[in-house]
Amino acid sequence: MSRPSPFLAFSPLLLLLLTACGDEDHTAQSRKKILEDHGPRVAEIVIDDLKRHQQGLRIAADRMKAGWVKVEGEEQEHGMRKALQLMRSPKKGVRELVISPMSFMAAVDKNGIAIARDTEPDHMKGMDLAKLFPTVKAALAGNDGYEVGEFPSMKEGGDPSVTIMMATPVHWKDEVVGALVLGIPLWRLQQRLSKQLQMEGAGKESKGVVLWVYVYRGDELHKHGTPRDLDQLVPDAAARKAGLAGSPGGFTGQLVQFGFWYAYGVRPIRVLGDGMGVVIFRMDPQ
Repeated sequence: MSRPSPFLAFSPLLLLLLTACGDEDHTAQSRKKILEDHGPRVAEIVIDDLKRHQQGLRIAADRMKAGWVKVEGEEQEHGMRKALQLMRSPKKGVRELVISPMSFMAAVDKNGIAIARDTEPDHMKGMDLAKLFPTVKAALAGNDGYEVGEFPSMKEGGDPSVTIMMATPVHWKDEVVGALVLGIPLWRLQQRLSKQLQMEGAGKESKGVVLWVYVYRGDELHKHGTPRDLDQLVPDAAARKAGLAGSPGGFTGQLVQFGFWYAYGVRPIRVLGDGMGVVIFRMDPQ
């Protein structure tokens, strides 16, 4: 379902504390940090990123709009690809799109078919993106939007790429002539959130602190480059569901591995859609 851009209407939910009865709390301060700082910060980053990328798409669409009407065929394809690359260049690009976890940006014709994406080889060329993503179809009707959807794998039997798809209409003389789209895979969003928290937490007072963020969608867990030992500690879908049933705004807990105590927090990020959120891990020096 295509999701409009309700940035101002979204009110971040409080992350609630859930403790295991009878257990000694070895991670009180770490859990408090997740509750008061990391959880709200992650939600803020997601909302800001969505807003920034949507604004960047609008600017890029306006700069590139002549490409949809003044050329066609191979000339249009090559021109679009060059223009898409330029939109992300540090010197001449759109500021909101230069630093981004997106995996692609693509131009779509008025029938919803991909003209070109920003890199080669271009496996997206000719793909019916309006059929795959309601957000693209909505953009061709004149509406900005985003959704979390799936790209089929290019490999037989491979898993689909679960991606935040964003789209904006391209106007020429009051007519929608196409759309500009971009995609952010959830594993890239996970990396973005982890690196941002780690960067912001760097300093003498936080020396030795371990911070990681995982992204979940329903039963799925999206990650890349996370420590394998830590991957084993992530609460599974059943544990997340049970915890959120008692505390819909989120919950925290603690786990121990190899003698080290980890605090974790599960927080829904409903601006991305129902059943979506993050699991934040923090380990302080002991």
